[in-house]
Amino acid sequence: MLGQLPKSLTVNGTDYAIRSDFRNILTVFEAFEDDSLTNEDKAFVLLARIYVDLEKIPKKDYTAAYEEAVKFIEGGTVSKGKKSPYKLFNWIKDEQLIFPAVNKVAGCEVRLTEYMHWWTFLGYFGNVDKEDLWSFVLSIRQKRAKGKKLEKYEREFLNANRELCSIESTVSAKSAEDALEEMFNALTEGGEK
Repeated sequence: MLGQLPKSLTVNGTDYAIRSDFRNILTVFEAFEDDSLTNEDKAFVLLARIYVDLEKIPKKDYTAAYEEAVKFIEGGTVSKGKKSPYKLFNWIKDEQLIFPAVNKVAGCEVRLTEYMHWWTFLGYFGNVDKEDLWSFVLSIRQKRAKGKKLEKYEREFLNANRELCSIESTVSAKSAEDALEEMFNALTEGGEK
């Protein structure tokens, strides 16, 4: 229904309650950045963090549960277009840039809210002011990833702020959906319930 924020996902005709607070999704992203976790661990974290009662979902429905979780994380739709091969940010590394930018859009410190739906947070994140430091750093990263020439002022900023402008991560440049699918496939290879 138009304008609704989902608190459950329908998997093969059955509704399952989800944890929809933005912090929960950020915990999933944090797991993806953790080298000490196997792909199976990461897939389990995704499903266990999204679904309140994961144990109630039959293993034969994990594929559908996975697809619905990805759709939820992506804001309700799974894009069918060409995915960017570039990883431009790391939620953990960039936390101190991301939250001030999101807070500015939200008009409050979002980390202090008792509850904020992931889609609300995602909306704020997508509407960050293009003049914000976070957007400027992201623009430099994007130009560098694509091999584009930086303007003089961008080069000066980059030279003075190399650590801030770098995107060193343990995760490959694969899209989040591709990485999730790979992890899910590893999780479900054990058979059906």
